[in-house]
Amino acid sequence: MSFRKLICLACGQANRVDEDRLTADPKCGVCGAGLLTAKPQSIDVAILAKAAGFDQVPLLVDFWAPWCGPCRVMAPEFQKAAAALKGRVRLAKLDTQANPSATGRWNIRGIPTLVLFQNQREIGRLAGARKSAEVIRFAQQARKS
Repeated sequence: MSFRKLICLACGQANRVDEDRLTADPKCGVCGAGLLTAKPQSIDVAILAKAAGFDQVPLLVDFWAPWCGPCRVMAPEFQKAAAALKGRVRLAKLDTQANPSATGRWNIRGIPTLVLFQNQREIGRLAGARKSAEVIRFAQQARKS
């Protein structure tokens, strides 16, 4: 039996999930939140730091802000991508207005910016608003590298 380690994006606790159950809606053992949902989850800097340094399933983060027009336009597309990638890639959103330290920590030069993390490192980055097909393709191509 092979396990994948994941940080719960709701409570920040570490979880181990059997690889065969990644698509079966696994839940956090502490708070019961879904670990691999079909919707992007809102996170803060502390949760991202833990997840980016721990997760063994790819984590695609949308750095955005509520005042950003392109960010708002891309939001439904990012949601569609989350549904399509469920069980293979986790999608999260980090509000840079509410978490201003994130821009310096992850070198975000403009928003929206998508950053893909896996196995304790950044494995891909894409700037600008994108359609869901582009987000999906980016996540799948970056996973292969």
